[in-house]
Amino acid sequence: MKTVGYAAHDSDAHMVPYHFERRALRDNDVAIEILYSGVCHSDLHTVNGDWGPQSYPLVPGHEIVGKVLEVGPDVKDYKVGQHVAVGCMVDSCQDCDQCHNHEEQYCRNGMTPTYGAPDRIDGTITQGGYSKHIVVREQFVLRLPEALDMAKAAPILCAGITTYSPLRTWDVKEGSRVGVVGLGGLGHMAVKLAVAMGAKVTVISRSDAKDQEAKELGATGILVSKDDDAMEQAANSFDLILDTVPVKHDVSQYAPLLDVDGSLVIVGQVGPLEEPSTIPLVTGRRRIAGSLIGGIEETQEVLDFCAKHNIHPECKMIRPEEVNKAYEHLAKGDIAYRFVMDMSSLDVDA
Repeated sequence: MKTVGYAAHDSDAHMVPYHFERRALRDNDVAIEILYSGVCHSDLHTVNGDWGPQSYPLVPGHEIVGKVLEVGPDVKDYKVGQHVAVGCMVDSCQDCDQCHNHEEQYCRNGMTPTYGAPDRIDGTITQGGYSKHIVVREQFVLRLPEALDMAKAAPILCAGITTYSPLRTWDVKEGSRVGVVGLGGLGHMAVKLAVAMGAKVTVISRSDAKDQEAKELGATGILVSKDDDAMEQAANSFDLILDTVPVKHDVSQYAPLLDVDGSLVIVGQVGPLEEPSTIPLVTGRRRIAGSLIGGIEETQEVLDFCAKHNIHPECKMIRPEEVNKAYEHLAKGDIAYRFVMDMSSLDVDA
């Protein structure tokens, strides 16, 4: 299948049109026309080479909403014309204990990311959702609930599941006290999801500039991390804190905010942190943990949860040719929403 997308050809993260071919359908494959593709901060990190060397040209994108064009003969759950979604992974070994536990993201043999990784069968490098089409193994295709707005649903496949999974793992429920560090692309989804679960949610930020925005999302307001008195008064007041900050930073200031047995879960930064102090961990039996995305079953769960509670990411719609401007904003960290590309303007024959 001939297709077109936007690719980086080196680590300067400059995206340009790129014509390439998708594989012919295997028996259990689904071919999808991509209608909307989310732009994630991790796309920028990846094409920049921040997380290691990459194989270029590289088509990013792991927040995909589209329509089924064709299915292989063994496909049972999807049909031509159906609206579907694809998230951060497109395959796993399917044989290990983690795969059997529906946590393919922790596959013992390594899950296959949607872009930038060798295909498990033919070894070609996977290419992502900044494109007109994609071919995906059936088990990694997700059903898109009718109640979701297709134009806004794509970021649920990454920002949504990245924050939903730890909220579920740490059993957030009615009355839970949840802190969210940062109110960007991940943070605003964390607030919406935790509020829908019945939690009392507070945003933790360096200033109160987004206080009204936090309240509009359902949070009680903002705890200013630079306000020493406010931070001291907030000691022991959270059961769970989700840290969505995507750069190296100091987490020690947040640990005293946790109650006994509370957990600070890193979902933003992938890489080094400032050296933390163990004092608040030892004295309060507090934990610093990390969380990736969720498995396919849990990703379907968050799509259904968002449909049930009318939760959509705050999105700014752009055309594919505007992706480089979007990357500039991501690099500055000056947005509190998700960019989503409307892929309708991409023309394979152009």
